[in-house]
Amino acid sequence: MKHRVKVTVLDKKLYPELQAQYCADPAAGACPCYNVGDEFLFEREGDRDDFWHMGLNTLVKTCADPDTVAGGPRMPHCSEAWDAIARYIYAGLQGGSIMKGWMNRENVMITCCSDGTRPVIFKIERMDLEG
Repeated sequence: MKHRVKVTVLDKKLYPELQAQYCADPAAGACPCYNVGDEFLFEREGDRDDFWHMGLNTLVKTCADPDTVAGGPRMPHCSEAWDAIARYIYAGLQGGSIMKGWMNRENVMITCCSDGTRPVIFKIERMDLEG
């Protein structure tokens, strides 16, 4: 069985009071790297190995210019986001359980990046394919 992993941006949060208090740029605003609804597809077969390229060019759906979205053709995923999602993507590409016993489906995980003033929330889904 082959496996792919789909990553979807479910939401973006913003905590301006924390940015005002702690950030060098108190008006930094929401994360500029992702948009709600962005979708990414990771594959690992033959010469294609999206994982080892930090998801560069895995973007398959966006409402923005793909060149300005992390995971698009011009920039890999943000390092903070990548740190949060990479382990689940890797497990899924190997056919492993992403979060058995925590989520209602073992092939799905909801997680977010570690930016405390503007986190991005991701859905990570292992897709099982025949052949």
